[in-house]
Amino acid sequence: MPTVPISMRKLKEILRLKYGVGLSHRQIGRSLAISPSVVSRYANRAAQLGIKQWPLPTGWDDTKLKHAFLQTQVKMKKHSLPDWATVHRELRNKCVTLQLLWEEYCERNPGGFYSYNHYCRMYREWLKTTSPSMRQVHKAGEKLFVDYCGPTVGVTDPETGEIRTAQVIVAVLRGIKLHMGRGHLVSAA
Repeated sequence: MPTVPISMRKLKEILRLKYGVGLSHRQIGRSLAISPSVVSRYANRAAQLGIKQWPLPTGWDDTKLKHAFLQTQVKMKKHSLPDWATVHRELRNKCVTLQLLWEEYCERNPGGFYSYNHYCRMYREWLKTTSPSMRQVHKAGEKLFVDYCGPTVGVTDPETGEIRTAQVIVAVLRGIKLHMGRGHLVSAA
C-alpha cells in the first residue's frame, strides 16, 4: 500500500467504479485524480480479500474496510546479513571477488537473499564505516603505479619446450590514460 493512504471516500469510489460501473484502472485514476497503479493496488487488494462486487458484501462496513485496506502495513522481509568483516578478509585472497562471495551467500541462504547490486551496495556502505580514507591528489604523469596482476602464467620456451612461470606486472601513469603490462619470468631457484 502507498505511504499515504487514500481517503475512505476514494476507496469506496474505486470499488464502485471498478465493480459497479466496470471502468478500467486508467479511467478510474483519471476520474479520481490518482495514478492507475494506485487503483490497481487497491483493486488487487480487494480481490485478495474476496471483494468482487458492488454494492459491498454484507459485513463490510467502514471500520472493516479501513482496517483491511488503509491500516495494513507491508512487512519488509529481512534477509540474513553476511558478516562483512569476513567478506572483507576473504576479498584479500587471490581470485576471490564479490561476485563469488555473493554466490556463496546465495547458496547459504536459499530461502531469501539480497540481489547482487544490493549486496555490493551494502558492502560499500559497511566499508565506508570501517576504513577511513584520505583524499590523495596525484598530478598527471608525476607517479608511476606498479602492481602484480593475478596469478602466475605459464610460458613455454620455444627452443627447449620447458614451461616456466611468469609474473604479470601492470604499470599505470595517473592521469595520462597510458597503461603498460609486461611479463617477467620467475627464476627456478
